[in-house]
Amino acid sequence: MTDRPTYCFIGAGSMTEALLSGLLSRGMLTGERITIMNRQNHERVRQLARQYGVILPADRKSAVSQADIVILAIKPKDAAEALEQWGRYIRPGQRVISVIAGISTSFIEERLATGTAVIRAMPNTSGTVGLSATALCPGLYAEEADLEEAARFFSSIGITVVVKEEDMDAVTGLSGSGPAYIYYLVEALEKAGVSMGLTPAVSRRLTLQTLLGAAKMLQETGEDPAELRRKVASPGGTTMAGLETLAQHKFQDALILAVQQARRRSLELGRSTAGK
Repeated sequence: MTDRPTYCFIGAGSMTEALLSGLLSRGMLTGERITIMNRQNHERVRQLARQYGVILPADRKSAVSQADIVILAIKPKDAAEALEQWGRYIRPGQRVISVIAGISTSFIEERLATGTAVIRAMPNTSGTVGLSATALCPGLYAEEADLEEAARFFSSIGITVVVKEEDMDAVTGLSGSGPAYIYYLVEALEKAGVSMGLTPAVSRRLTLQTLLGAAKMLQETGEDPAELRRKVASPGGTTMAGLETLAQHKFQDALILAVQQARRRSLELGRSTAGK
């Protein structure tokens, strides 16, 4: 493995774009060290190549076999087919990083040459702005150096944690899908502001700053969110009236169920793929 490794992305979806945007904008990678390919939708690949200056390989087999690190960023339903097509060109000594939801390291290892280092990762699309929350777990043949390289890769676009593989589906439900829950909350807050007469621009600006400030308070004070909530909500006050309404509609329960359901879906994806 060189000090300036080369990368081959298999898959050109939203996660690939988030990684490219975050890594390239922060100087972690340069376009000439990255090749990218996709099973179909070749216009999408060309668009990413134009936008980020990455390489569309003339010889895709060589791109896979010669890359130091292969990034698997495909849909779970396409994992078996992609590994059947490209796995034969991956050799021990290369590193494989998978960001495929629900797919275990053992599933991937069984379709590669014995001894190939596989790291499973679950970042989120906030890597686009350098604020991803990424969980990593090593496969059977991944050594400490492999895990460290994966951590260095993802730490350039946010934070990383290492978890056991059996926890990766929970991570998928929480932080992998988590940005969508936050965006859904923001949509509702903005709509509430507009429904009461605020302009969309004012409602959005106030909502985003409120979200940013609350996250910063949690991060910098280290206080428990329940305690910070109590500090805002005076008995009989406006905030308490709003919180009581959220409680009546089981707001927390709904969020917990959303995370749990996303985890279940991740498990289902893994099981259905493993049966192929």
